[in-house]
Amino acid sequence: MKLKNLLILISCVVLISSCKGRSLFGKKKYNKSEMTGWNYDDSKMGGYRIAKTTEQGTGPGLVFIQGGTFTMGQTQEDIMGDFNNIPRRITVNSFYMDRTEVSNVHYREYIHWLNRVFDPSADPSYQKIVDGALPDTLVWRNELTYNEPMVEYYFRHPSYNNYPVVGVSWQQAYDFCLWRSDRVNEGKLMENGYASQTGIQSQSGEENFTTKSYLLGLYTAQPGKTASSKKNPLKTAQGTPRTTVNMEDGILLPEYRLPTEAEFEYAAYGLISQNPRPSLKEGKKGEELVMNRQVYPWNENINGLRDTKHGTNQGNFLANFKRGAGDYAGVAGGLNDDAIYTSEVNSFSPNGFGLYNMAGNVSEWVADTYRPLTLLDAEDIAPFRGNKFQKLFVADSSATDPSSRYEKDNVTGRVKMVDVTDAESKGRRNYQKGNVTDFLDGDSLSLSNYGYGTTTLISDKSKVYKGGSWNDFAYWLSPGARRYLEQEQASATIGFRCAMDRMGSSEGNKRRTGNWNTPKKQKR
Repeated sequence: MKLKNLLILISCVVLISSCKGRSLFGKKKYNKSEMTGWNYDDSKMGGYRIAKTTEQGTGPGLVFIQGGTFTMGQTQEDIMGDFNNIPRRITVNSFYMDRTEVSNVHYREYIHWLNRVFDPSADPSYQKIVDGALPDTLVWRNELTYNEPMVEYYFRHPSYNNYPVVGVSWQQAYDFCLWRSDRVNEGKLMENGYASQTGIQSQSGEENFTTKSYLLGLYTAQPGKTASSKKNPLKTAQGTPRTTVNMEDGILLPEYRLPTEAEFEYAAYGLISQNPRPSLKEGKKGEELVMNRQVYPWNENINGLRDTKHGTNQGNFLANFKRGAGDYAGVAGGLNDDAIYTSEVNSFSPNGFGLYNMAGNVSEWVADTYRPLTLLDAEDIAPFRGNKFQKLFVADSSATDPSSRYEKDNVTGRVKMVDVTDAESKGRRNYQKGNVTDFLDGDSLSLSNYGYGTTTLISDKSKVYKGGSWNDFAYWLSPGARRYLEQEQASATIGFRCAMDRMGSSEGNKRRTGNWNTPKKQKR
């Protein structure tokens, strides 16, 4: 009986040890490289380490948008005669997108951080940084309208906390995305114990955390509990605990950014709403929804009606828009969209991807520079206009220490970047210029000329906005409609939301790609 118990005990020890990656005698079992046969994570065999985390985390506020193909462009008659959204079949990569528009309370959090880190009372020169980020509340004014309460209270009053921020220019929205990226990644470091929470209180002026400066070694975070612990899972090549995080560790997220025009349009349709399982009968698949040219984000059939099993949505307003001249909300006691101006960012039903207000409420900035024929000129996968290629500014090319090789801006603390020159690009086959904003439409090859302020209002600073607003007729609610405004301008009808690139599988975390086959064990 004792012998039997001893055998059971030994078996349990072996099982537990193997679960921890060790043998019975404590020797660690290493993953091996299929290329070299060398051990990973072994300081005695070079110390090359790979992250245990292989899936990208979902950032705060985001939902996963699985990519695919769709027909981008107009879905209705081009009554405006713009001829700027000719239908074309394209493919969009998988990405992440904010569930809602950025609200006033979100943007005030940004202003609060700027006031704390760039405190004008400590240095008056910081005042222009704070002022440059503030929304233009005067966008509510009109020569023949009484809107002073909106000018005074819309951005600040708590009653409007959850309403979309407006009066924000494209450039301000772009800067917000950069700030949000850094705050989220700084939070990830604190959450995982690689940065101390007390360290955020000491940030001031240029000495503030940015993801790029941290990764380059230009910013040193105050170590957290995990970083200084013997159980720190991050190791140097020599096997000693590592206090700083690399992008290869799988902890930090890619940058938040404005969505591209193609991404916004694709996400707005929510084409996953009837997506795709092979078992569904013909006519119920996602590709039918694409081919039938859906008009609005809430459509589930080509007639533009969203009808449930009991008809509960029949006839209801599903977006905040202007029904007709002078009719912004209907009559008292029976308001049709319950919003004379904007409504809360989570109003109405979400679309197939779970996104709110992708039509109506406020139009939204997207990343693209406007050109009428971009939809025809751009690539048919991940189309985008506005590339201006950059690289790190090298302060001392002979230096090997990043803190000497690269520089931060002495005001904002961001790592300095410089534009890629045409001379550096001309020998390449995939692009020959550093700034390709006007490629095929406005450059010497296209023979197109945009004389801003003389013959046209289009320039390289003209940015696209999409989605329709509280002040628009139904025509502009179609995701295929497109308009533009200069990147320094703002409006009471334009807000924004952020997006993020998807790393890895297009089908999402813990999902296998479409043509996955489980390899069979080979007979020996």
